[in-house]
Formats: sequence, C-alpha cells, structure tokens
Amino acid sequence: MIPILGLIIGILIGVFFIPVNIPQQYSNYVAVAILAALDSVFGGIAASLQGNFEMKVFLSGFFGNAALAAGLAYIGDQLGIQIYLAAIFAFGNRLFLNFATIRRIILNKLSKKDNIM
Repeated sequence: MIPILGLIIGILIGVFFIPVNIPQQYSNYVAVAILAALDSVFGGIAASLQGNFEMKVFLSGFFGNAALAAGLAYIGDQLGIQIYLAAIFAFGNRLFLNFATIRRIILNKLSKKDNIM
C-alpha cells in the first residue's frame, strides 16, 4: 500500500507543484529512466503483496535500473544505435508482467473474501 501511495503522491507533486521542462535532447534518456523506475515500483508492489518485499532490493533496483537504462540510451546515442528501444521493450514487458501479478494477487484475495462469507 505504501508504494502505491508514494507513486500517487509523486505523480501529483510532479504534475501540479513542480513543473519541469525536459529539453528535447534528453527526452529519450528521461523516458527510459522513468519506465525503468516504474518497473521497479510495480515490482515492489507485487513483492509487497506476495509478502517478500525488501527495501534494499527495491531501492537498488529503482535507482540502478533507471541509471543503467539512461546510461545505455546515452551510449547508444553516442554510437548511433537506438539501444533505448531495447530497454523500452524489456521494461515495458516487465511492467505488464508485474501488473498481471498484482492483478492476480488482488483478485485471488477478493475471491477468498467472497468465499468466506
């Protein structure tokens, strides 16, 4: 529950209170880093619902994945290769897998509550 609340608060602060304009030349790096961070957030939510959430793993994944993805996008740009597309595919795929896991866990918990009554 805490990761979801943190995500919502962060989005609200970012959208309404701290307007940020990202220069066009950095947009690919920021987009890939945000996708990597969202993957970590959804992974943290799934781990929390499964009962095996560890803050060290979450924080290292959150910052490590974001930095690695942005770094790969930068290196790809320097080489003239669009490596960021591979990161978008990988993190996007994991994001949907984590969402599916979260959805299944929540639906199973809801169906167990319905069966008890």
